[in-house]
Amino acid sequence: MNELAAQRNAVIELMRISPLADELAGLFARAGHRLYLVGGSVRDALLGRLSHDLDFTTDARPDRILEIVRGWADGVWDTGIEFGTVGVAKRGSTLEITTFRADAYDRVSRNPEVTFGDTIEGDLVRRDFTVNAMAIDLTTKQFVDPHDGMEALARRVLDTPATPQESFADDPLRMLRAARFTSQLGFTPAERVVEAMTEMSGEIQRITAERVQTEISKLLLGEHPRRGLELMVDTGLATHVLPEVPGMRLAIDEHHQHKDVYQHSLTVLEQAIALEQDGPDLVLRLAALLHDIGKPATRRFEPGGGVSFHHHEVVGAKMVRKRLRALKYSKQIVDDVSQLVFLHLRFHGYGKGEWTDSAVRRYVTDAGPLLERLHKLVRADSTTRNKRKAAALQRTYDDLEERINRLQAEEDLARVRPDLDGNQIMELLGLPPGPLVGKAWRYLKELRLDRGPLSRDEAIVELRRWAEENGIP
Repeated sequence: MNELAAQRNAVIELMRISPLADELAGLFARAGHRLYLVGGSVRDALLGRLSHDLDFTTDARPDRILEIVRGWADGVWDTGIEFGTVGVAKRGSTLEITTFRADAYDRVSRNPEVTFGDTIEGDLVRRDFTVNAMAIDLTTKQFVDPHDGMEALARRVLDTPATPQESFADDPLRMLRAARFTSQLGFTPAERVVEAMTEMSGEIQRITAERVQTEISKLLLGEHPRRGLELMVDTGLATHVLPEVPGMRLAIDEHHQHKDVYQHSLTVLEQAIALEQDGPDLVLRLAALLHDIGKPATRRFEPGGGVSFHHHEVVGAKMVRKRLRALKYSKQIVDDVSQLVFLHLRFHGYGKGEWTDSAVRRYVTDAGPLLERLHKLVRADSTTRNKRKAAALQRTYDDLEERINRLQAEEDLARVRPDLDGNQIMELLGLPPGPLVGKAWRYLKELRLDRGPLSRDEAIVELRRWAEENGIP
């Protein structure tokens, strides 16, 4: 308990010397109201990761909150005021102040019947997990922890203030939040939480795709996404929101040996994360997780005990596009992830360097701005336990990257264009703007990819040859 007492004292001291929290608490006290730092802000303070985004709760009603902060705040917004929340900007920090809540849920749509409460204890019991159900009274610096959230935090356990069944029936999104916190914080859900998630996983279908997508994205961008994904799959949640992931668990028999695609994909995800250089990359992580989702649909048992997955990258790219659209991801993310899945096998035709320079150019231009991510995905996709084979694959890809770098230096592959532009094509062939100009442009681009840069005279000769072959005078 000494360690817990020390942590409690550290948080109280942190709040005591926090100018923003003290200033705000003083404003509310002079107006006759109590103010508490609450929820994730208290949790993160205990974990030593307090951000500039702070959450507060108060007995003041929303209109009264607006009266108190106006004149002090640098900026105020009331977009969440119907739910009791007022947003405040102050000296680079974002503060959210919410009236005590005592909501009741209809348990059909998850929409709460917003009801304001009168006590901090009543507010805390309606929160999702005990580690988020702690508060600090900023006037008295008293620590409020009616559900032993401090102990749960010390043990790194996720549990609910009420029973998990009550909590998840009120808001099924909390089941996905459990998986997300498992990833972000490395916590382990209590046994009763896992049991309730398993029993009630189908309830997640009450939640909108947009909110599900937000939780999945936060989970994937956490420090331990594998743990969060495994919790989703083991409890059945993934079956309802990301069914292609548990769908990769293929039965393996003694006669047809192949990798477990599900476990392989989780390992590829971890290896891709290890290659990130500029922070978490959602597109790369989605592509790593989903790159083989086309395998179950394309699995074929071959004579002699082999197993094939022909064109699984093509099937997988289509499946990725469909799933990410259903989850309401942006068009850019859908396009980028599906293109990475489509291209992830291309390298395996490289052999020991048999590709021509033309094939290397096409690899680069097809990847476009995704090239660096494609490099990481292909490297991460090697999960063989055979160290000699793994080293050979990495050396081969090193060779491909060296060739790409050489050609990029020589030819500026990032901006591959035909050696004649549209205006020049129209002038040389006497054509008006229209489809024929586009066809000629694409022909010259293909020629550029095959042969590299041409001189102007060579390009003109090739253009006129193409025009003659296509009956263009």
